[in-house]
Amino acid sequence: MSAASTLMRSKRISVDEALGKVQSNDSIVVALAAAEPAGFLARLHTVAPRVGNVAVATCLPMQAYPFYADPAMRGHLDHDAWFFTPPVRKAHEESGTTSYVPNHLHRAGLDRIAYRKPTMFVGTCTPPDRFGFVSLSLSVTYEREMVEAADLVMLEVNENLPRIYGDTIIHLDDVDFLMENTREVPTLPSTPIEQKDALIGASIAEMIADGSTLQVGIGGIPNAVTAMLMGKRDLAIHTEMFTDGMVDLFEAGCIAKTAHSFGNQVLTGKMVAAFALGSKKLYDFLHRNPAVALMRGSWVNNPHTIARNRKQVSINTTLEVDLTGQVCSESIGSRQFSGTGGQADTAVGAQMSDGGKSFIALYSTAQVKQPDGGCKTISKIAPTLTPGANVTLHRADVDYVVTEYGAVRLKGAPVRERVKRLISIAHPDFRAWLQQEADRLKLSA
Repeated sequence: MSAASTLMRSKRISVDEALGKVQSNDSIVVALAAAEPAGFLARLHTVAPRVGNVAVATCLPMQAYPFYADPAMRGHLDHDAWFFTPPVRKAHEESGTTSYVPNHLHRAGLDRIAYRKPTMFVGTCTPPDRFGFVSLSLSVTYEREMVEAADLVMLEVNENLPRIYGDTIIHLDDVDFLMENTREVPTLPSTPIEQKDALIGASIAEMIADGSTLQVGIGGIPNAVTAMLMGKRDLAIHTEMFTDGMVDLFEAGCIAKTAHSFGNQVLTGKMVAAFALGSKKLYDFLHRNPAVALMRGSWVNNPHTIARNRKQVSINTTLEVDLTGQVCSESIGSRQFSGTGGQADTAVGAQMSDGGKSFIALYSTAQVKQPDGGCKTISKIAPTLTPGANVTLHRADVDYVVTEYGAVRLKGAPVRERVKRLISIAHPDFRAWLQQEADRLKLSA
């Protein structure tokens, strides 16, 4: 038996034994999205009768776990969420177990440590190699900081996780206990590209030059953008999230593979991200791929790191934009819907880059349910943000805004010019009303 196998055996415990280590007043942080420790989280609620005031911090949980979905957990297990998903929104509204943590993603982990030092970090990893090194696999958005700061580190070992290089690699000496969990890795279904997505994607792709460095998220609009970039060359990847669309670009020959043609100036020759989420095809692509490096989110998403790339492009979606350029991407009025994530990080970093551009994309309209059960069409370009809405991106940090009616640049423009430009890409049915409101609010003067 190898030394690594012996070390792994010495650290192995059951999920029940791991749960037995949770104590009142603990501060637990768990890994993000597909890297989350599902075996531990699925049974975490069972400790509630014997503990109180335990804080559990998550980001993008992939399931509606009882520890935050059950209202009986209040006061026992308190859920602090860096990002709201549909089950988390439901828990916040119905169970009162969840509270949102405002953050810029590159500071999420560091700010959590400053607020409340983690007593326990629970994540996932690959089996160790012959030297005793494991890969944290699909996320190091904040996980490395937690491994270094937590009093106790426990990981679920899963042979199905891709072994990904970068800041993911740690030694078993840095891990206190290991649990076994060979579940299938969670996947994210691809969002179909609708006609509006294609129109928006075409507008954005037209402004992306060969040799650009890309930050692209998930959803129909980002999928449309990557689909429209298949004719580009010498692209580089420096992104918060690694997605299926980036695999497609690589396989189509759009991603530069030689150092002299790479646009990204940090880790030249690597496709850089903080976490990955997508299909099994994506995970197979990432496994032992020397062209990919998942690095700490505190570094990847730091605007100053992003700014070191040439022609850095940031593409983000939003819920609402007002006529002065304020962007709300995380709430509907005062109702928390998602989170800030890395939107401000990447938008600001891209504009600091030599030749960089930042795009905020949205449909021009949305359907809103009414109390009588019907639906009302509203303009997502609004005179003012919905009362209670959170400003995700300050209007001074907005570059391009894109709808299915075109793209306009706001950077440096006075409010009266922003009004004209934004109305020009609003839905035609709302343009006259928007102008009347702009006049009433003295925004056109």
